[in-house]
Amino acid sequence: MQTGNIGVKTENIFPVIKKFLYSDQEIFLREIISNAVDATQKLKALAASGEFKGELGDLTIKVEVDKKKKTLTVRDRGIGMNAEEVDKYINQIAFSGAEEFIAKFKTQSEAEAANIIGHFGLGFYSAFMVSSKVSLISKSCKEEGANGVIWECDGSPEYTMNEIPKGDRGTDVILYISDDAAEFLEEGRIRELLNKYCKFLPIPIQFGTRKVQEEIEGETDKDGKPKTKEVEKPWIISRCSTSTSTWTTPSTSRASSISRR
Repeated sequence: MQTGNIGVKTENIFPVIKKFLYSDQEIFLREIISNAVDATQKLKALAASGEFKGELGDLTIKVEVDKKKKTLTVRDRGIGMNAEEVDKYINQIAFSGAEEFIAKFKTQSEAEAANIIGHFGLGFYSAFMVSSKVSLISKSCKEEGANGVIWECDGSPEYTMNEIPKGDRGTDVILYISDDAAEFLEEGRIRELLNKYCKFLPIPIQFGTRKVQEEIEGETDKDGKPKTKEVEKPWIISRCSTSTSTWTTPSTSRASSISRR
């Protein structure tokens, strides 16, 4: 097991994230899904160039809520990270702009700060706006047969990192939702945010199921119309490769998205 302190001198970045961006908490989901999309796009690029020779398979990003465990999980099957990459991009680079962000924030409104958070490599850490603990489980696409890595932090500068069995490539980000952010365990609230932020992303996003009417093959009613039955189907946000979402912001470094790996 590896333990340590996140690479930042000041210890007030978490209070800044939780307190000063409080009015715009919902951006955390935007940031975490943006990371997952980025990881998936990078895997597709590696496959197109011949650097990744495995099967891409289903690249749908899955969002899951477990109200009993009070967790919200975002899963991708993108490029993934090994332990060395997690240490580099989460523990070191992801906090390289912390002090700059704090200084910049003092001259910004809360809304403006929410929009610039990704520029400082802090998109992943926006998860702590709504979480008492965050777990990241990842496995690199380059290390088939190897174990994955689990990184955990409770919002202090201290973290733990361990090897963990993980069958598939990609990254799971598990948020243990704080009591004061319980709204983000409600399916309706998550659907609202997914519709708001994810309709125009180039990768499909799945959250739960929806009930639809499906024709029963070969059966008709008395009027000759096809009979239907109610079935549950995955609820998917439609992909749209011709548009870009209004909240996408340019990044200044690889650290602006933890999944750029």
